[in-house]
Amino acid sequence: MMIFKIPVKASSAAALAICMMMGATPAISMNNQVHSIQTLPRILVLATGGTISGKKNGMSEIGYNAGGVTGKQLVEDIPELAKLAEINVEQIANIGSQDMNDAIWLRLAKRIQDAVAHNEADGIVITHGTDTMEETAFFLDTVIRTDKPIILTGAMRPSTAIGADGPANLYEAIEVAANPKAKDHGVMIVMNDTIHAARWASKTHTTAVETFQSINAGPIGYVDPASVRFIEPKKQPVPSYGLPTTAPLPAVEILYAHSGMGASIINDLIKTGVKGIILAGVGDGNSSKEAMAALNLAVKQGVIVVRSSRTGSGFVNRNVEVNDDKNDFVVSYDLSPQKARILLQILIANGKNKLSDIQAAFEAGF
Repeated sequence: MMIFKIPVKASSAAALAICMMMGATPAISMNNQVHSIQTLPRILVLATGGTISGKKNGMSEIGYNAGGVTGKQLVEDIPELAKLAEINVEQIANIGSQDMNDAIWLRLAKRIQDAVAHNEADGIVITHGTDTMEETAFFLDTVIRTDKPIILTGAMRPSTAIGADGPANLYEAIEVAANPKAKDHGVMIVMNDTIHAARWASKTHTTAVETFQSINAGPIGYVDPASVRFIEPKKQPVPSYGLPTTAPLPAVEILYAHSGMGASIINDLIKTGVKGIILAGVGDGNSSKEAMAALNLAVKQGVIVVRSSRTGSGFVNRNVEVNDDKNDFVVSYDLSPQKARILLQILIANGKNKLSDIQAAFEAGF
C-alpha cells in the first residue's frame, strides 16, 4: 500500500488536489503531524460466468442456469469490496464452465498478459464455473509468468440460492489478490476460506461447498474476512511455455480405462489424427493387454501417449508394471488426466516433441 505524506500546514483542499493529480483514491486522516493519503490496491476482475453468476431456472428446487448475472453485478452486490480495492470488471464470457474452451482460455491469457505488461492492476481475479476451474487455473499457471497474484473463484450455489456461497468467495478472492503476501504464488483457486495452488487443486464433490481439495499436497493458505495466511512458501520457478497464438490447441484426447477394455476406441483415435492420448488408467496408469498393445501401436504412428490414473490421487511413476522405456510412454506423475492433457497440448503447441523433453516437463512441477 502506498502512503503519500503531506505537511500538516497544507490545506485539505491542497492535499486532495495532490492526491487527484497522482491518480490516488483519497483517504485523508489527520493527526498533529501529517495528512496520510492512501491508495487501494487495483484489482482487475475478469468474469466468465459459472454457478457464481447463476439464476434459479425452475426445473427443480436446486435447478439453475449458469451465467445469468454479469461480473459487474456480482461486484456491485458486495459493497464491502470498496474498502478492499479499486475494482475494474470486464466480462470475458458468460457461460457454464462445461462449455469453457481453448478460445476463451487464449482470450483470458492475452488479457492478463496485457494487464501485466501495462501494469494495469496489482492482482487479477477470475470468476469461473467450478466444473473446469482447475483446468483453466492450470492452463494459466503454465503459460503466464508474473509475480502478481492471479486468483480463480466461483460458487457451488447460484446467486439466487438460500445460502449462496458466491459473495463470500468473491470477497475473499479479491482480499487475497489485494494482499502483498500473495505475490509469487502463481495461479491460485480461492474457495470456501481456502487457498489452493493451481497444480494441486481438484474438484472432488458434485455439490459440497468444500469441493476443492489440493490432492497429494494440501492447501497453501487460508483466508477469512480479517486475514490472509499462507502456510506454504512461495512457488518455485518452473519452465515457462509460450502462449499458443490460435485456437484450438493440438488435438489430445483422454481415454478412460475400464475392465474388459479393447483396442477399437484407440484405433479410432489414431484414425482421427490425434497428436496425443492421455490414458486415465486403472491403478497406477495401467490398462488391459489389448489396450496397451494398441497404445504402443499409436506411439509407433507418432502419437504421444501419457499414462495417468483415474484414481484421483497418488503418482504414476515410470517402469513399475508397465515398461515405459520399451514402449516410449510418458507418465504424468502427480497430474490428473485433465491437467496432463493441457500440459501435453501446450508442449506440442510449443514444438516439444522429444519424449525425454516431454517427460521432463511433467516432472518439473515438484
